[in-house]
Amino acid sequence: MITLRPHQSRALKAMTSNKGQVIIPTGGGKTFIMIKHAQELCAANRQSIVVVAPRILLAQQLCEDFDAHIDAKVIHCHSGRNRFINTTNSDSINDWHYTNRDYNRIIFTTYHSLHKIVESGIHIDSIYFDEAHNSTSKQFFYSTAAVNSTRAYYFTATPKTSNSTERGMNNSDVYGDILISVPAKELISSGAIIPPKVITFETDTHFSRENAHVHHAETIESVVDSLPDSQASKILVSVPSSRILGNIITQTRLLQELYKQGYDVLHITSKFGAYVNATKVNRTDFFRTLNEWGSDDSKKFVIFHYSILSEGINVSGLTHSILLRNLNIVEMAQTVGRVIRLHKEDSQRIRSGELPAGQFAMYKKPCGYVTIPVHKSYGKKTHNRISSVIDAIFNKGIPPLALV
Repeated sequence: MITLRPHQSRALKAMTSNKGQVIIPTGGGKTFIMIKHAQELCAANRQSIVVVAPRILLAQQLCEDFDAHIDAKVIHCHSGRNRFINTTNSDSINDWHYTNRDYNRIIFTTYHSLHKIVESGIHIDSIYFDEAHNSTSKQFFYSTAAVNSTRAYYFTATPKTSNSTERGMNNSDVYGDILISVPAKELISSGAIIPPKVITFETDTHFSRENAHVHHAETIESVVDSLPDSQASKILVSVPSSRILGNIITQTRLLQELYKQGYDVLHITSKFGAYVNATKVNRTDFFRTLNEWGSDDSKKFVIFHYSILSEGINVSGLTHSILLRNLNIVEMAQTVGRVIRLHKEDSQRIRSGELPAGQFAMYKKPCGYVTIPVHKSYGKKTHNRISSVIDAIFNKGIPPLALV
């Protein structure tokens, strides 16, 4: 049974409108708002529902969440594989939709494959766009605008607007009005998320394109060395590129040094795939391992990624994020969001009333650390940008607007 927080209940109430935007910071439980809304629709009448995600991994994660709470026929429309029927054939989608007309139906898709659902010609009762800022790209906007749906809801923590084109989320004809915008300060004070803390880590290693992998490996090792031994740190590292990550792994001793200190190592990129320590695994096993380790207070690990984990994916237990590249506003805000989720014990104690929400000194995990390596000749610009973004989101309560 889903119990909603006050801001989630307000969002659900706001969704009595048939179209609009739900803007809630990362960690605010957008998925459970979607599920609760879908539950209520399905209880009243047979429904045809579509859930759109930016990545196959997130579509599969959303499917598991929905499937745990809603009795429905399920199909996936993307190039991934899972335990459900999967097709990107528009005629097959139409046939499946008609054959199962006597049941609640949910289709999970990605923005890349949404046009296949549009081409199928099916009518949708309700569609939920997760990480909806992705829909404003030229590649995805026109299929987003063409969806044949009675109700459409656009969920994001990082809305994108436009001054010169129709593709921004300020296009109310496509995206509707903002139904609710929840400030991050409210989520922090209510015990839904924790505040981020920016740490500047000074490095004196000279940087050049040729020695980038050596420089970054030394930086990571120095950051890890600075962490207290008593803390089971779970560290997310945003690498500059898959190529540099490959060089770090194969041409430096960083992995061996991390193993010596008791860290397990994971990495995932679209180029190399997913690895747990030195073993290549499929993505299902990768995320199962990641979440098991994230929930284990005794487990220390470092996880490297390029772009894949910055958005939407629910990664349990992360304590630190190290930024090795200059991110855009959306990526920056989303990456910060990976480390501001509550420790499971803090969440339980807040719900029981044992722990007062907002009394961070009493939290087992009082904040999420965002580490920015800086050198005398570079890095300060990145620090200033992320500090201003964090100040706007978490102190001033302003969503991080970005332009298309």
